[in-house]
Amino acid sequence: MNTNKKILNNLYSFLFFLLLVIIWEIISKTKLVPPQILPAPSTIIYSLFVNFTKMWGHILVTLYETVLGFAIAIFFGIIIAIIMDSVPLINKIVYPLLIISQTIPIITIAPLFIIWFGYGYLPKIVIVILICFFPISISLLQGLNSVDIELIKLLKSMGAKKYEIYKFVKFPASMPNLFSGLKIAATYSIMGATIGEWVGGSSGIGVYMLRAKFSFATDKVFGAIIIITILSILLLKLIELIEKRLMPWVIYNKNEIIS
Repeated sequence: MNTNKKILNNLYSFLFFLLLVIIWEIISKTKLVPPQILPAPSTIIYSLFVNFTKMWGHILVTLYETVLGFAIAIFFGIIIAIIMDSVPLINKIVYPLLIISQTIPIITIAPLFIIWFGYGYLPKIVIVILICFFPISISLLQGLNSVDIELIKLLKSMGAKKYEIYKFVKFPASMPNLFSGLKIAATYSIMGATIGEWVGGSSGIGVYMLRAKFSFATDKVFGAIIIITILSILLLKLIELIEKRLMPWVIYNKNEIIS
């Protein structure tokens, strides 16, 4: 029953999206809006198909920057969250700094990274790390802090060491929070790499978009947007797949709640 309901909901969403695409196609083909401003969806798909081989190298560059930056953000996000949870003084010092760091638009400091690190991969990777680090660390920290204190006291009374408390109680209990942060970070990661490429670089989807923009090739710009969207969705689905593998009981409980 739940499966049929989910399929029906997805069908409604698809039909609505299809309706928007048809309206867009009609507006573009009748030239109510100039094609150089709003190309037709059919034109965009054709351009994407024709230019995909040229885009492939740029896609690989962006993927490399995204995956490496995302992996580093996961590593440091988990480490910092554990340290902040273990040492209250560090939590009081670092937490406000993390909040303040998120008030600074990444696009405003991206040029500094180009000045400091050059036009290679490093500044783009740093931008991905900064964008992904916050949701991962904060989500995990909230999960670690939400563990039942009575359960921790019980383990301590049984002689459990600190690492055993994390291993058997805190980490399993905070996994849903961690994966929530990973999903948020995953949707931002491709965007972070693209922003870095906009500021400076010789390859990547962001560079491809800039070249298409300067050539007034709007269809190619839309094609790059489609690629970025697809990559973001694939990365998000990968995180969800890992979540289902590691926490099948959580997915089951969600389905029960929905029903």
